[in-house]
Amino acid sequence: MIQYIAKRLVQLIAVLFGVTFLTFMITQAAPSDAAQMQYISMGTIPSEELLEQTREEMGLNDPVLVQYGRWLWNVLHGDLGTSTKFSESVLTQMSRKLPMTIELAAVSGVIMVLIAFPLGILSAVKKNKWIDYLIRFLSFFGISMPNFWLGLLLIYVFAVRLGWFHVVSTNDIAGIVLPVATLTIPMVCTYVRQIRAAVLEELNSNYVVGARSRGISERRIIFGHVLPNALLPIVTLIGLSVGHLLGGAAIIETLFSWQGIGNMVVEAIRVRDYPLIQGYVIWMAVIYVMVNLLVDIMYRLLDPQIRLRKKVD
Repeated sequence: MIQYIAKRLVQLIAVLFGVTFLTFMITQAAPSDAAQMQYISMGTIPSEELLEQTREEMGLNDPVLVQYGRWLWNVLHGDLGTSTKFSESVLTQMSRKLPMTIELAAVSGVIMVLIAFPLGILSAVKKNKWIDYLIRFLSFFGISMPNFWLGLLLIYVFAVRLGWFHVVSTNDIAGIVLPVATLTIPMVCTYVRQIRAAVLEELNSNYVVGARSRGISERRIIFGHVLPNALLPIVTLIGLSVGHLLGGAAIIETLFSWQGIGNMVVEAIRVRDYPLIQGYVIWMAVIYVMVNLLVDIMYRLLDPQIRLRKKVD
């Protein structure tokens, strides 16, 4: 296992370097540079001489590969640059926003698991019964609604008309309910369908027929045999969801004015704050790389056949 993890880490580090290189090159191709955006953020229009002098001081006239090497060296030493919008360290700005995103992601993820797994299993066990049709209809309806439209609908009904919650989210119960609901409903609907399909596939397996013929209870079959085997395809989906949530659901955070990392990067893109955008991309790359590694490890732990195939190879 240690050898496998080390091999995967080497591959993932190479991916991270590739992501940083592409990100830097894309920002270099933008119509404006850091020097120009620095003066724009201060509300001043610099002369061409002053702009050229600032570019020289910032090293923007150096070859692109030299700039990338200098930027990458700083990143490896924990310096992601200075935000032109907020005039502070990118790392400081992201550290301030990240707890809000983690809070939203954690609450949404826990609620999703608590709702989706029981409904998905129930739908599979009660296949072609009225409860199955109802769950499938609701899940299809939930998947069909775009996130932003669902969020606007919840704001209109529960905040504007009924006044139960805040229109602008705050870090309390009344402020977090609507953004969590907007994130959770589509995820629950997606997971219900995936869990139902995975459980149904396992229920049709020969080992389930054998377990039933030996008189093993249906409850033990479902939770002791079917569910662990059905988790494999769900693990990948959970990994993608974790990456999506920790990256900040930009649309949801912006819609509810939730001061997380997703809202931050939308503002950074609006004002072309390139250091902040680069820092966000690095954060996203690290998240997905680490989640990918954890998913691979979970696969090997959950499925003995994968370990056996590795030994044979």
